[in-house]
Amino acid sequence: MESPLRPPDDPDFRLIETLAFRPGQGFVRRDRHLARMARSADAFGIPFDGGYAVEMLDTVVGASPLRCRLTLAADGKLEVTTGALADNPPVWEVAVAEPRLCASDIWLQHKTTQRLVYDAARAALPNGVDELLFLNERDELCEGTITNLFVDMPDGRRLTPALSSGVLPGILREELLGNKQVTEATLTLTDLKNATKFYMGNSLRGLIRAELA
Repeated sequence: MESPLRPPDDPDFRLIETLAFRPGQGFVRRDRHLARMARSADAFGIPFDGGYAVEMLDTVVGASPLRCRLTLAADGKLEVTTGALADNPPVWEVAVAEPRLCASDIWLQHKTTQRLVYDAARAALPNGVDELLFLNERDELCEGTITNLFVDMPDGRRLTPALSSGVLPGILREELLGNKQVTEATLTLTDLKNATKFYMGNSLRGLIRAELA
């Protein structure tokens, strides 16, 4: 079946992977990131040379942690840029975003430069707020502007919103699901308020303890 996805008529459109580089360790979850880029490239019909991507990443060196952004253009051109990776604060203050996501939007399944709702929300973060949490049209919890959500419930389960709610399949999320440390579930604000703890997280920064602002 032909994919309904096509790169938009935008010369700046890119698929994105953001990786953490740590001295002595290299790239964190590199293979998972490249596998996700390959899946998205296939969905969009974009050529992707995974071997060349590895070669490009192998040129990255640093004496301190780095944030590395790997991008893939519609013509298959790969680019790598790096910057300093700051330490996480001990706790993130999280507020609920006003815009709603559409659970059936297949673009939410791919990390691309077509993320206006996220970028606009992040650019307008209120003072004292570190992240905004989106809900969908069914009042289900989805994700943050740059993170997935992880909720510790009173019964001991750690839950994360299901992809069917409208969620990016994050790399840290994928790893925790694969290790059976997290279970998918349909979650609401009531679940979040009843949780013993909750975290926002991504592959770049790991899990960050969070609280509602």
